[in-house]
Amino acid sequence: MNSAFKPQNDMAGWPPEKTVFPVARIDLKVIAGDHPFHLDEAEAARENWKSEIAANPALYDGRMIFQHRLSVSEQAVVGEGYVTPFSTFLWWRKHRERGGFHVFAFPVAVSSDGAIIAIRMARHTANAGQVYCAAGSMDENDIVDGRCDIGGNMRREVMEETGLDLDMAVAEPGYYATHANRSITLFRVFRFPWTAEEMLERIGAHMLVDEEKEIDGAVAIRSADPAAHHYNSSMLPILAWFFDKREQL
Repeated sequence: MNSAFKPQNDMAGWPPEKTVFPVARIDLKVIAGDHPFHLDEAEAARENWKSEIAANPALYDGRMIFQHRLSVSEQAVVGEGYVTPFSTFLWWRKHRERGGFHVFAFPVAVSSDGAIIAIRMARHTANAGQVYCAAGSMDENDIVDGRCDIGGNMRREVMEETGLDLDMAVAEPGYYATHANRSITLFRVFRFPWTAEEMLERIGAHMLVDEEKEIDGAVAIRSADPAAHHYNSSMLPILAWFFDKREQL
């Protein structure tokens, strides 16, 4: 596998940032040990964590999969990552120019009347107030046979945050990707049999019984207008791609 990798800081061969491109294959291996960035920055990450939880005591220092090496093209997204404390990731997120890559997956939930159904994160979360597809960083629950299970991560996160079951939707063929600032979003479109209003009602009912309370609402997105909501930046290329594609049909 190592022959598939470019040097860690060599992203020259990647597709342009903030564009959407199809991905034929995904292979994200999880290896034992500690991420080199974690080893190098452990003390700084601990100090930063103190300030993070002082500002937001509800944050939880769980463990997530943080990529060390990554190759990105239309042929494949291939990587090696480590299970890493969330506190280390938050420290990296403030710098991003070195040390690793963040890979996460968006299931783009689409209603029967053509809206993208997204969630708005609750105030106690690390992405407070941001609107994006129901999703979360991959963690130890998403490791199958030593590799990241992208589909499993999507199903778990959507169920936890919205109560919706991706098995009730029709998945469009193939994955797509977009990237910016060393963060890579893998996504797939899932079409549900319910209208946007019906989906929002289902999510609202789930919120009443959800103990985690990670979200404080859901929205139906009907255009690529970047100012319509307080979007996470990773949503913008996906919205432009989705609604442009729909207009061409």
